[in-house]
Amino acid sequence: MAQQTGMAAPRRGSFSRNAAPDAPQRRLHRRTYAALDLGTNNCRLLVARPAEEGFVVVDAFSRIVRLGEGLAATGRLSDRAMDRAVAALSICAEKLQRRQVTLVRSVATEACRRASNGREFVERVYRETGIALDIISAEQEARLAVLGCHVLLEPGEGPALIFDIGGGSTELVLIEPVGDTPRIIEWFSAPWGVVSLTETEPHDWADREARLAAYGRMRARVAEAFAPFAEGLAGVNHASSRLLGTSGTVTTLASLHLGLASYDRRAVDGLMVPAQSMRDISTRLSSMSVAERAGLPCIGTERADLVVAGCAILEAIIDIWPAERLGVADRGIREGILRSLMARETGRA
Repeated sequence: MAQQTGMAAPRRGSFSRNAAPDAPQRRLHRRTYAALDLGTNNCRLLVARPAEEGFVVVDAFSRIVRLGEGLAATGRLSDRAMDRAVAALSICAEKLQRRQVTLVRSVATEACRRASNGREFVERVYRETGIALDIISAEQEARLAVLGCHVLLEPGEGPALIFDIGGGSTELVLIEPVGDTPRIIEWFSAPWGVVSLTETEPHDWADREARLAAYGRMRARVAEAFAPFAEGLAGVNHASSRLLGTSGTVTTLASLHLGLASYDRRAVDGLMVPAQSMRDISTRLSSMSVAERAGLPCIGTERADLVVAGCAILEAIIDIWPAERLGVADRGIREGILRSLMARETGRA
C-alpha cells in the first residue's frame, strides 16, 4: 500500500498520481518518495528523489527498537517494545512532513506477522503517528529485498542466492539474472532471525566452552529450518555459486573484515569478502563474551548480544550455498520499495 502525504492528515489509499499524465518527466523528478521498513529489530526510513541513475537520498533514519523482544516467549508485542517503536515512528512522521514527501510506503515484517496483537499495534501507530503500516508477507519481503540489492550481485552465469537476515526471520531467494530485473526461481523464509534465535538459544554464558556449545546449537536449529530449501538446491548448478547478503550481520562482519574504526557505508556496500573470512570472524565472535564483543568497533552495545545469532545463520547459509566470496549489501527492502514506487510513476526503476 502506498500512502500519499501532504499538509492534510495522512490517509489510507491506493496509488494515485498528483501530476497530469502529460506532465514533463522533470516534474516527476521533483517529487519526493519515502520507504519505511519496521522490522523485528530495526526501524528504518529512506527519503529520496528520482535521478538519472536511480535516485538520490535526501534523508534517512535508523534506530534499533527491538519490536520483537520477548515475542518468542509470549507470542505478543510487549508494551515497552511497542512504545520504543512508536517513538521511532514519530520521528519518521516528522521527517515525512518536513521533507514534504509526495508518496510513501511503510511496511512491517516478521514481528507484526507473528504477533497476536500485530494488527492492534498497526492501528495504534496510525492513530498516534499517521503512518499506515502494511504488514507484508514473507514472499513480498523477499521480493523487495531482491529488488533493492540485486544490482550488487557480481557478474556470472547461472543461478545466484540472495539472502536477508532479519530480526525475526531470514529470507533466502534463488534468482536467475535476466535483464534489469532478476527472475526468482525459488524463495524460502525461515523463522529464525537475530532476535528470535538469540531469545530461543541464549548465548550469554560466562564460560567460553558453554558459549561455543550454544553457538553449535544455534547453527543446528538454523540448519534444520533450512533443510527443505537445501534439498531443493541439490539439483541446482553451483558452478558460479554467487552469494549476496543484505543485513546488519553481513555489514557488521564486513566492517570487522576491513578493520574499520567506525562504520562506513561507502566502504562496505558492494564489498566482496572471502567466505572463509566471514566464517573465521563468526567463529571468533561466538567464543567471546557479550562485554568483549561490545568493545569491538562497529558492534558496540546495541549489537553485541545479537550478532552471534546472525553469525550462526550466515554460516548455515554458506553451508548450503558454498560460495567462495560473499557480496555485501547495505541496502534492501527500503531501496526495493523506492524503486518500485518510482518505476510506477516514472516508468523505470
